Order: sequence, then structure tokens, then C-alpha cells
Amino acid sequence: MKTIRETNGRLRYLPIGYKLMLSYLIFIIILVSVNGYVSHSMYDASMRKQTRGNLQGTLLQIRDNVAYKTDDMVRISSTLYDESTFVRSLKAEVFGKENNTRMEQVILPKLESATKSIGINLRLSIYTRNETINERYYTYKNNNDYSGGQTYNIYHLSRIENKGWYKRLPKEEYGITMVWKQVEEDNGSGRISMIRRIVDLSDPVDVQEMGLMRFSVPLRELFDSVDYRKLGEGAMLLVRDQSGQLIFSSGELPVFGGIPDRSPSKYADMERKDFEQSYLKIEERMIQQNWTITAYVPLTIIKQEAEKVRAFIIGVCVVCFILFSFAGVFISRYFSKRITKFVSVLNAFREGDLHKRMTYRGRDEFSQIATALNGMGEDIEALIHKVYLTQLQKKEAELEMLQTQINPHFLYNTLSSINRLAKFGENAKLQEMVVNLGKFYRLTLNSGKTLIPIHSEIEQSNAYLDIQKVKYGHRLEVTYDIDPEIWKYETMKLILQPFIENALKHAWSGDRIHIRIVARREGDVIRYRIIDDGMGMRQERLNEIMVDADESETGYGIRNIHQRIRLQYGDQYGVSLYSRLGIGTSVTICIPARKRKLFL
Repeated sequence: MKTIRETNGRLRYLPIGYKLMLSYLIFIIILVSVNGYVSHSMYDASMRKQTRGNLQGTLLQIRDNVAYKTDDMVRISSTLYDESTFVRSLKAEVFGKENNTRMEQVILPKLESATKSIGINLRLSIYTRNETINERYYTYKNNNDYSGGQTYNIYHLSRIENKGWYKRLPKEEYGITMVWKQVEEDNGSGRISMIRRIVDLSDPVDVQEMGLMRFSVPLRELFDSVDYRKLGEGAMLLVRDQSGQLIFSSGELPVFGGIPDRSPSKYADMERKDFEQSYLKIEERMIQQNWTITAYVPLTIIKQEAEKVRAFIIGVCVVCFILFSFAGVFISRYFSKRITKFVSVLNAFREGDLHKRMTYRGRDEFSQIATALNGMGEDIEALIHKVYLTQLQKKEAELEMLQTQINPHFLYNTLSSINRLAKFGENAKLQEMVVNLGKFYRLTLNSGKTLIPIHSEIEQSNAYLDIQKVKYGHRLEVTYDIDPEIWKYETMKLILQPFIENALKHAWSGDRIHIRIVARREGDVIRYRIIDDGMGMRQERLNEIMVDADESETGYGIRNIHQRIRLQYGDQYGVSLYSRLGIGTSVTICIPARKRKLFL
């Protein structure tokens, strides 16, 4: 087999296998060169792993100590959150003596008990929507005034309703929603608050917000166990929230660039590569609070031992980088130009542009692929065009066939009624029936259009019912429940009248019948419902109606409409039936909500 040279001895092309082999050799050289770097990395990783194992337990204990205090606060808040007597007291609007009794016997004792249930300086603030409850609060001399130990305050919710932190509270989930955040005076006083709503669950359908609980504690007391000295000198502990915002820190960062920076932005240095190489980073998550406790431990000893190896590895990496860069640029340009052409043509095919072709000079595998790709595009374009025309013709033929299969007995029955009215000389009813019959067929034909405005379909059904009212008189009662919003949408024609006709044929129970016609838009769907109070059907009868037409002749008209809708709109639309014997039948017709065109 000729692979490299033609018969005349000229170089044919270098096969792609040789190209890949050359690339492979280049990578082998690189891998050998960086073997020392890998060895150093493994040594460094093992030292970090050993150190991490010793420190992970300490950090886990610190996390558990913080979690114990936060869980205590959650438990205290739950005693108010789940206390129905307390919630009812906040909800009740009473005045005078009753209000004083409520405050002294229910609300204040509950708040007093909650504030003294934890051994830290706790400020409990209750914001109530009920303004019949008197406000009661402490006035602190300064932000750090903790006199009085645990305190509680009562405010009206109107004080904070327009504040950003209140508006940004997440949607309430029973027993779950709570937020840890620094709000109000917290930033200035070195505190943090646990915020939780008070809700009224007396009506499960309409859960109402009665107010807000805010438990404010000093950061120093909450995070007293977060002490860098537990990890060793030079270490640092940081507590961050889910957005990365710093909540608390212990320990001092080293100076970068020779100038110490004590502002919060100094923590950006922790993302620097030289910082990561100088410190071991360990993290523990507090799931309930969505906090992260991060420990940075200096690796001075490891760094000193690895300096010599690192200097050697840096030299090797620089050389490898230069060699790899030149080789990578050459190989990338060689293949990318060719592959890009194929990708552009394939993307054009995927987007439906089958006219795009590519030209390729050369006699290697790429030229063969280009020739095959161009031929494939031509073949697919011809095939799609052929299949599209065939399917379009088939769909039009099926729609036309189903349209012509609508039950013609209506015209025969109406003409019989006209004949009977003429025979008995009831000229007024005769004239009314003829006018309604003409109106019905004018709307039915509709210049041969399949899609018509919804109001035309309703009007056509109404014309049919007007004809039947002449026949049945007061025994036929019709009610319309139409949403005016649907007038701007279109529908297939003749999908309501056959079901109305079917009800008048088979649903009579006694000497009267009531038919209700409903039309609503529900999201992206238009739903029609034809409901009668007739004799109804058994489940076996419903199953028989909705089986395949080849298996049963029963319900042919229903299946006809069902097939027309699915053929026009897709399999997710169509007809469904519900019936109870002795109660009546409900027919639901589902079509997509599509706005009608102006020419309709």
C-alpha cells in the first residue's frame, strides 16, 4: 500500500499517524523534563497532607464550638417561632387593660425567658406588625454598652419595612428560613444578628408574617473559640459568609510589599499565588449558617526544605515552557486551520445552511474528508427537500380528509326540521331556522380557512345552538362562560359544534338538558369545556370511544377532532373526556394559545 510516495517517486503526504507520533514524542520529552517537578510536588503534597491531618481536628473542634452557640440561638428562637400562644398574642389587636394584661402575662415573660436562656450578652429585638402592642426598648449610651446583661426590645415593623436588609430577606420556608447578618447598629458595635420571621400558621393556605425576631450577639463572644493560637504562632483564622464577606478574624496577616495594610481589602492578598505557597489552607463549612471557617497555617519549615528543589524545578520548567510553546504554536496552527474549516461547514449544516461548501488544497486525509463532506451536504439537502415536500403534502391531505369527514347528518336533520315547520305553517320559526342555518354554514366554510378567530368559532357554535333552540324550545338551556382575553387568539374551526351536537343526540336525561360552554386561557394553552347535565356514561363506554378507530366505530367524530388537533398542533394537545353516570359529561379540548393574524 502506498502511503508516503507515489509511483513517480514524489513525496505524497505525511500521514496523520506520523504527525501524531511526532506530537507524542514532544510530549514525552516534556514529561521527562518535568518529572523532577512532579516529584517535588508529591513531596510537598505529602508534607501538606501530614500537617493538615494534625490541624484538621483542631479546626473541627473550633467549628463545633461555634456551631454549639449558634444552635443555641436557633433553639431559643424556635421557642418563640413555634409558640402558638405567643404568636396569637402578637396577632390580637386589643387596647387598654387587655393590652396591659397581654404584655405583662404573655409577651414580656416570653421575651424575658428567651433572653436569659443563653449565657452571652444577647440583645433580642422583636419587630411586630401589630401596632396595638406598645414599643419598649433600651437606649444604649454607646454601641458597645452591654449594661443590663441580656436585654430585649419591642419595635413596630414599620421602622424597618423600607430598609434594604429587610426587603432582601429570603422567602419564608417554615422552620428553615433564618439569616445571619450584620444590620442596624451591628457594624459599629462589633455584633452580628440572627434574623427570623414570626409567622401565623393558623391558615396553612395563607401564611402571614406577624413580625420579625432579631437576636444580636457580640462577635467576640460568639467566636471566642476562634483563636489562632490554637493552631500555632503565625496562623490565622477567618470566618466568611456565603458571599465571601469577612465576618470575624483572629491573627494577623504578614506584610506583603513592605507596607502593612490593616483595611479589609488586605484579605485579597490571600488569593495570591505566593500566599498559597507560604500557607496551608484548611476549611470547614457550617451548613446551617452557610459560613466557612478558614485556617491559614504557615509552612515555613516545608518551604525552607523545598527551596533547593524548587530552584532546580523552575529552571527545568522555563526550558520546557519555551520548547513546548514553539512546538505547540506550530502544531496548533497546522491543525487548527484545517479543522476550523470543517467545523464552520458542520456548524452551517447544523443551522440548516446546506449550501455551504469548502475548498481544500492538498492530497492528504483532510482533502478526502472535505470532498466527502461536500458530497454529504448535497445529498442531505436533496433528501431533506424531498422528505419535506412529501410530509407537507401528506399533512395537507390528512387535514383535508379529516375536515370532510365531519358528520353530515346535521344538515339532513335541519332540513327535516325546516320541512316540518313549513308543513305546519310556523313561518316565524321557519325563517329563524333558515337564517341561522345560513349563518352557520357561512361561518363553517369561512373561505376555506382551517384556522379562524376564537370569536368566530364561538359564534358558529352559537348559530348551531340557535337552530336547535328553534327545535327544542325551552327544553334546551345554554350558558356561556367565555374569558374576553381569548378573543385575540386563533383556533381550528369546527371543534366545538360536533360535541354540542353529540350532547343533544345522546345526553338527554328526561325532557330537558343544560349545556355549559367554557373557554379560558391557562398559561400557554386555550382550554374549551362543553359540560352537560345529561345521563352521563360508564367508564367502559369512555374507553371504547377513545380507542383506535380501527378497533371501534364508536366515537368516530370525537376521534376525528382529536386527530385533527394533534395533526395541526402536536401530540401534547387534543380531546379528553370525563363522565359520571347519572350526573353528566365534560369534554375538554386543549389547543395552544396562539395570537391570530390580522387578516383573520
